[in-house]
Amino acid sequence: MILEAISVGAMGANCYILAAGKGLRGIIIDPGDEGEKILQVLRTHRLTPGVVINTHGHYDHIAANDKFSLEVYVHSLDAPMLIEPMLNLSGLFSVAYKVKSKIKAVEDGEIIALDKVELKVLHTPGHTPGGISLLMLKPENGIVFTGDTLFCRGVGRCDLPGGNEDALFNSIRQKLFTLPDETKIFPGHGPSSTIKEEKKNLL
Repeated sequence: MILEAISVGAMGANCYILAAGKGLRGIIIDPGDEGEKILQVLRTHRLTPGVVINTHGHYDHIAANDKFSLEVYVHSLDAPMLIEPMLNLSGLFSVAYKVKSKIKAVEDGEIIALDKVELKVLHTPGHTPGGISLLMLKPENGIVFTGDTLFCRGVGRCDLPGGNEDALFNSIRQKLFTLPDETKIFPGHGPSSTIKEEKKNLL
């Protein structure tokens, strides 16, 4: 399995490249900036871009969505953020970014499958209304991509438009802390961790 994290953009968002093996199509999670840097990693592993998934609709996670000529998967509640600069926060910085790629809305429990990789969508609102985490089912289990819901020794901000602190902690308790303790978390910013370690920090 190929799993590589790339820190991109001024906010240091984690973009993840995921594939079952070399020569296949790759899943691109949260291409927040530096599209050419992401493409170079794909080329290094001989991967063809296969699908883009956004864990939520903030600009620092979506700014390179259009670099790959792919359909973009995002939760239905965050889909409007991809085409509205004030919602995705780019409008606050005079960038006014709108995703031009085709957008495919996903829902809680949906399976995203591509070339022997399967990810289960976990709706984890709080940082944004349509924030999701992605639980890997194949080719391995015990891995979850948590976006800006749960970090190593921290949680996502709730003070931005659409944020909700109660919803965030409910998401963490009900969707993430119910996963096995040994589950590795790969967050939207910063280093990886495990469910066990983050339970120690938050419970």
